This record gives sequence, C-alpha cells and structure tokens, in this order.
Amino acid sequence: MPATSVPHLQTALTGPLLELESHLLAHTNEIEAWLRKQFSKTPAPFYASVDLRNAGYKLAPVDTNLFPAGFNNLHPDLRSLAVHAAQSKIAQVCPIADGVLIIPENHTRNTFYLENLFTLKCIIESAGYEVQIGSMLEGLDAPMIIELPSGNALTLKPLIRKDDQVGVENFFPCAVLLNNDLSGGRPKILENIKQTLLPPLDLGWDNRYKTHHFQHYSDVTAAFAKIINIDPWLITPTSVPCGPINFKERTGLDLLAETVNQMLSDTQRYYNEHHIKCKPFTIVKSDSGTYGMAIMSVQSAEDVLNLNRKQRNKMASAKEGLQVEQMLVQEGVYTYETINGAVAEPVVYMIGSQVVGSFYRIHTGKGATDNLNSPGMHFEPLSYAEAGILPDESQQPDAAPNRFYAYGVIARLALLAAAREIADAAGELPSLESA
Repeated sequence: MPATSVPHLQTALTGPLLELESHLLAHTNEIEAWLRKQFSKTPAPFYASVDLRNAGYKLAPVDTNLFPAGFNNLHPDLRSLAVHAAQSKIAQVCPIADGVLIIPENHTRNTFYLENLFTLKCIIESAGYEVQIGSMLEGLDAPMIIELPSGNALTLKPLIRKDDQVGVENFFPCAVLLNNDLSGGRPKILENIKQTLLPPLDLGWDNRYKTHHFQHYSDVTAAFAKIINIDPWLITPTSVPCGPINFKERTGLDLLAETVNQMLSDTQRYYNEHHIKCKPFTIVKSDSGTYGMAIMSVQSAEDVLNLNRKQRNKMASAKEGLQVEQMLVQEGVYTYETINGAVAEPVVYMIGSQVVGSFYRIHTGKGATDNLNSPGMHFEPLSYAEAGILPDESQQPDAAPNRFYAYGVIARLALLAAAREIADAAGELPSLESA
C-alpha cells in the first residue's frame, strides 16, 4: 500500500459510515494513484480548508476556503506536517524564493485571526523562509506591533508597491501569499504584479462563486466515482445557483422558494433510492463570501416566504457590508458527529496536496441541520491517533485512523476542485480522466 497524504488523526465519531469507509479503504491504491495524477496535471492551491459534514450515509464538503484562517486551531503536534508541506509547495511554485510576503485581512481587533496569522508565519519561517506581513490597512504608515493573548507579538508593516512588485520596506520576495479573501474587491496595488501571487486575484470573493466550485467538485466526483465504483451522490452535495435575490425588498423570494422546493423534492428522491429515513432540508447561502454570513437552514419553501424583517436583514448582509444578490441552494447534509453532547463537524486543512491537520467546529446551541459556523462555536483540535500516515488495515473501517483517512480523501477531492477552479480561471483546464 502506498504512502498517503493523510495523517492518522483521532476522530470523534464512532457511528456508521462503515460501507463508504470500507470502500475507500479497499481502494486506497487506486485513490492515491488517481489523486497524484490529477494534482500533477492541476497543481493544488498553496493552501485550503474544507468543511465536511458526516451524515453516516453520506460524507461531503459544504465549503472550501482558499484563504483559510484557523491555523492556530490545529494540534501543535502536527506542526511538522505543515512545515514540510509548506517547504515543498513554496519550492514548487517559486524555486528561487528565500522569503514570503503575507498579505492579511484587515482584522486588527480580531485576536483569533491574528493568532492564526502568527501561526501561519511561524510555519513558513520553520520551512526556512523569511516572512514579513504587509498590511493593506487604511491609514497604516508605520509598523504596528500587536500583542497577542498567547503572549506572542505580531508586526504588521504597510504594504507598498515599487514598479511591478509589492512588499514592505526593502523586502520584495517572489512569493506573495494572500490571506485576505478580497471580499471588498480587487486592490489596485495587487494588479499586474510580476511576483507569484497565491492564490491568484481571480479567486477572491469578488470574482469567485461557490456555484462554480461545486460544479467543478461534481465533475471531480463523477470521474472519481467511476474509479472506485460508487454513487457520486454519496460524496457530493447537490448545489444550484439562484438569483438575483433582494431580501430587503423581498424580490426574487418566489424564485428562491421554488428552487428550495425542487431541491427538497430531489433530495427526497435520493433518500428513497438509498432507503434513508431522514427529512430532507436545504442550506441557502450567499454564492460568494465566507465567515458563515448570509446562510440559513431551510425545511420548506414556506420558511423562505415567511422570513421576518430581522431574518431578511441577516440574509441581505455579507462581509465588508456587501449586499447579497446571488444565492446558492444546497442539499442539506446532516452532521451526526458529537463531542460531549454538542454537534460537531470536521474542518480539514491542507498545504499543497498534503493534509496537515484538522479540528472539529463545535456548537452547543445548534442541531444536526444547522450551520455551525456562527457565534458561539468553539474548536477542538484533532491529535495524532498514532504515528504514521497510512490507513490501518489491522483495525475496523470506522477506527479513528481509518475514519480520518476517509475525511482526507473527500477534502482532497474538494481541493482538486479548487485547483481546477484556478486552472479554469487561467483558461488552462485539463480533462479529468476517470480511468
């Protein structure tokens, strides 16, 4: 059996999913060979995080973030994986690099985000690169030192441009890492620079749509499913665009209700085919953006038509004060993972094509159909189950190392979809080979 890109991590769930996990474990060789071939044709983004939902009968991604925060929530024992992956990926995209410039979000008061930024900086420094943080924060004209709750300090320096390069002071490396999702638009200072920008500007939320990502993901899983002979629905959330919608003016809500109704009907048909005795639900969310904003769980079309003013205002707002217009209607995937009685969902982190860690997002005030990425959530890092990165053939399919292998496979399929988004934006999309 070949070495895989998934470490052994201790998961919380001890329930079903045996059939799907068994199938993935039985086809490890084919899976790893296929993924390796795909990533050689379509290189993975520098980094990404993927939110997964495990319903027992279905395991699927519900969000893929190309500007991940939360590195501080990964288990410190896994740091060496992240360091090695960063070293390999930077050498791949910019072989002459001896430094990396990180461009962050403008969250100077969000200490959780700043702790993430500090951790990301440490990972890349440990990989052997000088790292500086160049901030686009308005009004920043001198270095700003921020003391963090962890006792560490983070220095933000004003981002400047010289000709076709950006940097700070006298630091203009060939590798520029965006940790800013560009919800507020494409900054002019970053247009047409000659440095390697990771990821490209076209993947910011002013350009990117979740609909496109999940279409690429659907293409990926259709090809992948043929390799291991499964129904792709078992690992794919049905997703359709809907809009324009104006929640404040109540325009487009009839169209949204019709789309929700169709999604519920389609999901029920799949449930009947697979003998699943659950009530279908849908997730309605902004087709662009992150931070768990403009998102709701819907049980019926009437839920959409009967939104009160507070609910409509919440759905109309997004990060950077943008007004939501285009929505994504997605098949709801239950989460049956719990930690200490609270619902949980795994979030898997990758650098390059390597899984470097994971944590559980946990919410004591939410249920199995709710969005957990909301105020009141907390995180529980996944630790090593044992040394090594191989699935453990001596244990049952639902043993912790084997369960996490399944999570790593699905997360890397979402990563491949993101890689194909990047290639598509550059007009260089290769074919997907299923055999």
